[in-house]
Amino acid sequence: MKLSPLQSRLAASLLGSVLLLFIYFSLFSPQFALADERLEQTLPILLDDIDIPLALEDETARDPEYQPDFAAFDRSIIGRAPAGVTGLANNVPMPMNVEAGTTQLFAFEKGSIFENEERTLELRGEDGGGSHAVIPRADEERSTGEEEVEDRRIEKRQSSKMIFISANTCTQPNPDPDKTSMDPPQLTMFVSTNPKNQSPGPSADANTQVVVEFVEGAVMYNTTTTGDVFIGIHAPNVSSSLFMGQTYNFEVAASSEAYFHSYNAQQDADLIWVDSDSQGALLITHNLTDSTDEATADQIMRTQPYVMFAQNTQEEWSIKGLKYSYCGLQNNAQIAATRNGKFASMVTTGMTRRGPGNLPKQEFYFSGLNASASYLGILALNGDEGKSGSGVVGGGGHVYRATNFTTKSDHGNCQIILNLPFCDQVAYSVPSNPNSFANATLLATFYDNLAQSAYSNFQKALAQISCEAPATQRYSLVRTCDDCAAAYKSWLCSVTIPRCEDFSTTDAWLQPRNLRQAFPNGETLDAATLAGFGNTSAVTSSRNPAIDEVVRPGPYKEVLPCEDLCYNLTQSCPSALGFNCPRPGMVGFNTSYGIRGKQDENGEVYCNYPGAAHVFSGAGRIGDGAVGLALGVVGLLGVLLGLF
Repeated sequence: MKLSPLQSRLAASLLGSVLLLFIYFSLFSPQFALADERLEQTLPILLDDIDIPLALEDETARDPEYQPDFAAFDRSIIGRAPAGVTGLANNVPMPMNVEAGTTQLFAFEKGSIFENEERTLELRGEDGGGSHAVIPRADEERSTGEEEVEDRRIEKRQSSKMIFISANTCTQPNPDPDKTSMDPPQLTMFVSTNPKNQSPGPSADANTQVVVEFVEGAVMYNTTTTGDVFIGIHAPNVSSSLFMGQTYNFEVAASSEAYFHSYNAQQDADLIWVDSDSQGALLITHNLTDSTDEATADQIMRTQPYVMFAQNTQEEWSIKGLKYSYCGLQNNAQIAATRNGKFASMVTTGMTRRGPGNLPKQEFYFSGLNASASYLGILALNGDEGKSGSGVVGGGGHVYRATNFTTKSDHGNCQIILNLPFCDQVAYSVPSNPNSFANATLLATFYDNLAQSAYSNFQKALAQISCEAPATQRYSLVRTCDDCAAAYKSWLCSVTIPRCEDFSTTDAWLQPRNLRQAFPNGETLDAATLAGFGNTSAVTSSRNPAIDEVVRPGPYKEVLPCEDLCYNLTQSCPSALGFNCPRPGMVGFNTSYGIRGKQDENGEVYCNYPGAAHVFSGAGRIGDGAVGLALGVVGLLGVLLGLF
């Protein structure tokens, strides 16, 4: 049969196809026929388990900077850190030991750094290849606007990002107190964003890394990057003859939002020492808000954001080199006012609105301290319940600069009282005697009742004033009876409840009191000491006879009430009540009132007023503006409560 030209060409094509199929099946495995069927099942397993360095061994051997062009094989997406390097997750601390003279390596990889941005792109359908992406057909042309959007997406994913690296030393070799007073050597952090230096440390190329020394057990460093960040924590060599142990324990964390651990090394502390007695101390924070909104204040009063650590300076060696490390203080401070902290039962913490402005503050009262001792108080912020710890931005704690405070002598005749129902601004040390009052609560009740009784007499006198009269008939156009009552209460509580200091204190502004009475332990002052102070009633007795008769504290020194408390009283109240104040230089002034000094220079309390506290240079006085200072007020203070 003769084929037409068209049929001849078709037969030739079929024959050629048959020959090609025969050759194909002869040379290749038939299993390739199943590749398409098994692709969906096999591909995820391939991406999870493939070893990139082995798969690309030939290429990387020739070019160490070789990077795969296949998105699926990018190591930063797979999350494989180099061998011997520990990967860090965002805001998750990594605890680790490091031996003296060695370095521990970590990597904060691109996949973790840009994780949030990638997730946001996916949720918005902007990942360019996700299930939500809109992919134009090949025959469709993108508009200029679509091209601009795509360009912005690419630019966003390629832009650099700031990351925050921090670390805390939790334990370290301890100095032998008998052999050295040196602080333990600090750890060092090395940071590299250069792919050529994936093992930063003392022996790596200095041009490819940054060196950051730990400060008091803490380190903070930020940098911008478009890729992986490599971190080395190096422990120095430690003398075994001077220090006990050769191992450091630390935790390191990296974050794309903010520092996980942080500290404040500014000159001034953020913790205020209010007062102390022989066994305790009262400290408060600054105002936690400047807002006068009651809802805001009430919300803050329901929280206790801060924790605190305390250390006797005679045993400071245990926290030397760790004063900015939250975990270091938690592990080594003598007293840790934290949840499950050491000797936490010695600390009572709460919220208060004492002081000018009636604004929220947090207070800490320490008990069981040593007499005549110096302490460090360290404030720390570790977030509210459920807002600290792993996975939380800033969850590693923020540590503030230490505050120094001291306790009084063991004479035991000054004791802190606070939380009085009437004199609610009183929170300081007062004349006391453990033989007369078994505890501070009973002592506080005595003083508070004494002041409240006097105030009730004042209220009867004030009731005779036409407080509700029309403005033209009132005693003042700028002050009211409420102002008078408030001024009288502030003055009354300050003069009825004296602020007590050790008799041995030599500051010139303090007024000696009750010198002829014995101390609670039975000791008395010798004749020579008594002769040096004279024999006036101002030094042989207290300003209030009830103190000597009921409390019987023995000799002490008083921080006198501030003169402006009296001036504010005369300015605020009707002249008919007969209040008058002495001026400096007049008879009785020096033994009745004190003058405010430059308190913010050295933290001294020169005179007593509501909210007075030891505030050191630059920290700001919590009592500023408590009462106005009236100049030129003349007259003598009338006899009231036996003040002279």
